[in-house]
Amino acid sequence: MSRRIALSTVAGVVVLAGAGAFALAYAGDQAPALAHSTARHAAAEGGRDGSFVFSTEVTASSGVKSLKVLAWPEKSELAAKQPTAEEMTQAESARCEPAGADTARCVYTVAVTAAEAASSPRGTWHVAVLATAEDGTTTLDTEAADFTVG
Repeated sequence: MSRRIALSTVAGVVVLAGAGAFALAYAGDQAPALAHSTARHAAAEGGRDGSFVFSTEVTASSGVKSLKVLAWPEKSELAAKQPTAEEMTQAESARCEPAGADTARCVYTVAVTAAEAASSPRGTWHVAVLATAEDGTTTLDTEAADFTVG
């Protein structure tokens, strides 16, 4: 093999290795992604508590560390100043179970008493979520899903 071909081959391998390392580093730093988010509210009735359930799939290349959930009424002060990532760290956590190599299925469920339902604003509510990956990257979605309180 001529010297020129050998040098070209080595240079090509170095360039491809560098591109591969860059692609791996980029993939590792991507923020968590949310998919298939749903919210469901069932009213309290007949002496039984109601419920609120939020579910979503979170994908993060480093793994899913946590998902924080906060439901908020559209007609509130949060509409003008939506929750921040820092504020969302204080919200309640969803339960997350592995659903693939880098995906978790997360579900948040809470009972709603008749008294809580009676004092809750009627109308559209939004669900804010903060997804945190194992590597510390985060995704904040202040309107991941909507539901109606009637």
